[in-house]
Amino acid sequence: MTLDTKTWDELREIAARYPEARSGLLPMLHLVQSVEGRVTPEGIEACAEVLGISAAEVNGVATFYTMYKRKPVGDYHVGVCTNTLCAVMGGDLIFERLKDHLDVGNDETTPEEEGRRSITLEHIECNAACDYAPVMMVNWEFMDNQTPESAVQVVDDLRAGNEVHSTRGPRLCTWREAERVLAGFPDDRADEGPAAGEPSLVGLKIARERGWTAGGTYGSRASDEGESK
Repeated sequence: MTLDTKTWDELREIAARYPEARSGLLPMLHLVQSVEGRVTPEGIEACAEVLGISAAEVNGVATFYTMYKRKPVGDYHVGVCTNTLCAVMGGDLIFERLKDHLDVGNDETTPEEEGRRSITLEHIECNAACDYAPVMMVNWEFMDNQTPESAVQVVDDLRAGNEVHSTRGPRLCTWREAERVLAGFPDDRADEGPAAGEPSLVGLKIARERGWTAGGTYGSRASDEGESK
């Protein structure tokens, strides 16, 4: 695939956002993925040309971060956390069930079928949502407190083209659409869904009930100790 004029213009637009143009490399790679479905050699060369750096430097970044893919990704990227807490809470069971249900292995994609969306399945590292374990993510949007049964329902709905909402976020879009958002081109869904769930707010609720503020408790204690001396 040849990158079109629009994509080249948008790569330059991203680079121009930053005092140092090369700071735009990460969103530029997301833009390449939104267009080509992965980081391609041509995409690497384009980023290098726009930024005035070598293709080797771009490739080094693209191979360092796991969010950049060298194989085509399906319509939806489904990641199951299998780090310790999620695994203990059922993440391993969810991942095994989805592998069997979709008939794919880790980092593999379901075949293209007429009338069905494709799914890329991957086990992923901690996504800082341990209070909702086990967690599954679709295009980096949270699906909290999953079970093998609920995870199967999510992928079945996605494959059928049904509308699916993330637990703490918007309606799910396709992977390429999500990559375009990560490149810095909003899709106007930022305000959809709750910003935080109840487990994440428990500490804040307790602090407000008890009148705690950041640094206040330590500061008062330090002051008391100073006076006692």
